[in-house]
Amino acid sequence: MDLKAFHYDLPEDLIAQAPCAERDGSRMMVIDRRRASIGEVRFSDLPSCLKKGDALVVNDSRVIPARLTGRKETGAAIEILLLSRASMETPLCQSWEVLLKPAKRVSVGARIRFEQGCEAVVTERLSPKKWRLSFVMTMPFSRYLERYGRAPLPPYIKRGAGGASGDDLTRYQTIYARRPGSVAAPTAGLHFSEQVMADLRERDVELAPVTLHVGYGTFRPIDVEQVEDHVMDAEFLQIGEAAADRINRAERVIAVGTTSVRAIETMADAGGRVHPGSSWSRLFIYPGYRFKRVDALLTNFHLPMSSLFLLVCAFAGTELVQQAYSRAVAERYRFYSYGDCMLIL
Repeated sequence: MDLKAFHYDLPEDLIAQAPCAERDGSRMMVIDRRRASIGEVRFSDLPSCLKKGDALVVNDSRVIPARLTGRKETGAAIEILLLSRASMETPLCQSWEVLLKPAKRVSVGARIRFEQGCEAVVTERLSPKKWRLSFVMTMPFSRYLERYGRAPLPPYIKRGAGGASGDDLTRYQTIYARRPGSVAAPTAGLHFSEQVMADLRERDVELAPVTLHVGYGTFRPIDVEQVEDHVMDAEFLQIGEAAADRINRAERVIAVGTTSVRAIETMADAGGRVHPGSSWSRLFIYPGYRFKRVDALLTNFHLPMSSLFLLVCAFAGTELVQQAYSRAVAERYRFYSYGDCMLIL
């Protein structure tokens, strides 16, 4: 399957650079797969699209302030994006897989210094883009990140030399985030407000929180020509017994975001029953995949030729998705992480 078949043209000015003033104020395209119809409401209208007996599956992973800026021994600045923790000797000494920018003149053994006495040593090159760093801190690593880390905004959101703002630390996080571990937001959940959550409870829509820590596997670009040749990086997920029970009892399962889809489908058996537990998922969903338990999908508008876009095409059909995206461009929807969303029924 040729990756180029999943390209679309997007004017750069449609890439949202800031969140909507109100979390639930975004536009929401509504796609009915059976009728092949496309409509539009506001995200605040989501509860009216759902009903008693539905289970809304959300990813409760919390984004960590995963961007750090340090200096090499030459004095040159270097930016680090934490991907996943490789080991923890003590709370003050940890190894992480990271992306480095710029990385051209980085070598194993190089030292990088950060604020307040934090230092890292490059211990291994894992791939052309990934490295392993060993950090030594003067305070527990989680506390250091909360104080000196920045929100890991994707590169298409421009913030200048100062990087992410304090507002980004709040808005690039869902209101139901509980379990720290993601280095990118499960962005479909960014639209939820306390009012929308209250309206869902009034309609007896059950919430089923699952955890999939968003890592490099979710946002790594596909760099092969044939879709089938792409291999996802592993990401940790966990589904508790209560959430699995709610999903299995539901008349209809609505996944909030592609990460929730992958969590559900990874833990579902061939009969569609979701089992509680934890696992590492490399599940790559692209057209031809047969969904086992997900009945509807709430998702943002994704980058062309990305694993996220391919998952949406698998769920709704490539032709209908391309039609929806063309309409979104023509009607000037806002795209990507801070943009508008679509509900696929």
